[in-house]
Amino acid sequence: MLLAATALLVSGCSSSSASGAASSTPGADGPDRTSALPDATPSPTPTPSPAPSVDAAVKEITDAQWSRMVAADLWRKGCPDVRDQLRRVEMNYVGFDGKVHRGVLVVNADVTAGVVRVFTKLFEERFPIRRMEPMEAYGGDLNSSLRADNTSAFNCRRPDQINAPFKESPHANGRAIDINPLENPWKDLRTKNWSPSAKYAARTGGKGKILEGGPVWRAFTAERWIWQDIKVPDYMHFDTGYPSKPFKGLSAAPSDSSG
Repeated sequence: MLLAATALLVSGCSSSSASGAASSTPGADGPDRTSALPDATPSPTPTPSPAPSVDAAVKEITDAQWSRMVAADLWRKGCPDVRDQLRRVEMNYVGFDGKVHRGVLVVNADVTAGVVRVFTKLFEERFPIRRMEPMEAYGGDLNSSLRADNTSAFNCRRPDQINAPFKESPHANGRAIDINPLENPWKDLRTKNWSPSAKYAARTGGKGKILEGGPVWRAFTAERWIWQDIKVPDYMHFDTGYPSKPFKGLSAAPSDSSG
């Protein structure tokens, strides 16, 4: 009897130990208690992407770009000596496809601040621009740039291209910008025809068109730029005055002493 009782006691202790080991060790027949515990480390909160902006960068003209400009005949003997005054303004713009694109304007250093403010406003209002490339991308050919609906600035134009005398020209001094030429053509004095096309000559509302009182007109005139500074319609064109001279921008406006 004593031997049987001892055997029964040993048998009971062994059964209890095995049961406890099975319940505390993960396996195919039981739940993984470790993985069932909540993760003590919270997932990082995703950082929202910054809203698109004009993200303008003003840079000096490199020797490499200047060489391309001279090779394209954008500057030659007789043009204003503006090599050290020109700046490359790289910035975003909204295209006709509604997407953000990166463009370049070459302008005079004394207008860069105003140019950035203007195109920041146009970007925020989502005014569409077809493309924005420096003139050397078109071999210096004004008509090619116009037909491509390219927004551009500096260009000491060739003698066979209608232009003010080189020294006085706003474009040749980097103080003029032509925007969306196709939607905003000009009347060519030599041919009496619209250039690059008469398709959008009527000043009615339309995508990419410049109208008096519209967003482009407001942005430029707020910076003291002049629209169509010529005796014939030139809807694409803004400049700081003719003959072109150093521009002081808003600082040139008289201070308000009232109040």
